[in-house]
Amino acid sequence: MQKGKAKQESSGDKLYLHKQLQIIFSVTLIAVMGVASITPAFPLIKDAFDINNHQIGYLITVFTLPGIFLNPVLGILADRYGRKTVLVPSLFLFALSGVACAFIRNYEILLVFRFFQGVGAASLGALNVTLIGDFYQGRQRAVAMGTNASVLSIGTAAYPAIGGAMAMFGWYFPFLLPALALPVGLFVIFSLNPPKPPPGQPFWKYLKGVSGYLKNRNVITLFLISVFTFIILYGSYLTYLPLLLNEKLGAAPYQIGIILSFGSITTALTSPYLGRLSERFSYKALLIFANTLYILSMLIIPLVGLKWLMLIPSGIFGVAMGINIPAIQTLLAGSAPMQYRAAFMSVNGSVLRLGQTIGPVLTGMVYVMAGMTGAFYTGAASALIIIILLIFLAGKFTD
Repeated sequence: MQKGKAKQESSGDKLYLHKQLQIIFSVTLIAVMGVASITPAFPLIKDAFDINNHQIGYLITVFTLPGIFLNPVLGILADRYGRKTVLVPSLFLFALSGVACAFIRNYEILLVFRFFQGVGAASLGALNVTLIGDFYQGRQRAVAMGTNASVLSIGTAAYPAIGGAMAMFGWYFPFLLPALALPVGLFVIFSLNPPKPPPGQPFWKYLKGVSGYLKNRNVITLFLISVFTFIILYGSYLTYLPLLLNEKLGAAPYQIGIILSFGSITTALTSPYLGRLSERFSYKALLIFANTLYILSMLIIPLVGLKWLMLIPSGIFGVAMGINIPAIQTLLAGSAPMQYRAAFMSVNGSVLRLGQTIGPVLTGMVYVMAGMTGAFYTGAASALIIIILLIFLAGKFTD
């Protein structure tokens, strides 16, 4: 831990210059690749395999499903045996299973390989923020989380554009991108030196310690917020916005990629300011504001009649993401000590995977009953539920 602190002091507030944070950023960029890079190709995949709008969501569902069950186990292993012990095999499995998808021509087999890619991806989104919690504290943690969210958004901005452009040559080309996880795995092996958690304690005592922190009312609230946030993101936004753009507004894959990318750009521009915003406003107020923006964007999307005007609700959605996600991660990372942090954050990883998995299915059910407009009203309703939870369930948040 002292080594990490020394590096912080030598670089001042320019956290992006810290080598360990740059490595974490590379993991973050891999963690968001699995969905963002392929959604612009959904219309082409649907045609190639002769499946319907509801079935296309399974490509997200089977990818996110393993994380629901595996995240806590992987978090425990990371606490007991070290972060790299879990992180490196996960990156390699993500790469190999992901690339294999490009060579599959049977939809059911494609879903199988997406499942194994999801196994590799399961720990990535939790261990990256766990490592930030290990290296940084206080305002620096908020700044690092915000910067990481900005990097994440750059990835989610670039991947739809890159994936959309690659899909112009064939639906399967975006599935070649996971090969980038191989050099990142080597980068982690040879260059990442995370602080070591305190010596292990009896396993039963360890589990009791983790469960004690998980019972906190604010922690439970944050977990519920994560579920509904990812229902909005993976259900209404990432699954049904591309379909609406293609079917209603005639957008090509690269145009879908640009519009999705714009939302990620506004997230990237917003999230680095979380540290400053948290000094002026409470975290509860910031979260309520962010979810109000979610509602606004979800209500506007079905009303838009020109594809490029869709940049407006996409941009609003991106600002909401830039506040909401890093705020949740900052609060959770500060809610448990290092010896429990990986398991703690991995439980949140399971929770958000639950939201990612439920999102396309739930939104798909509403779509079948109420049409495309209902798919976005589902997102608005989810954000309203979050606001209600914040007002009536959450106490005062501290980082």
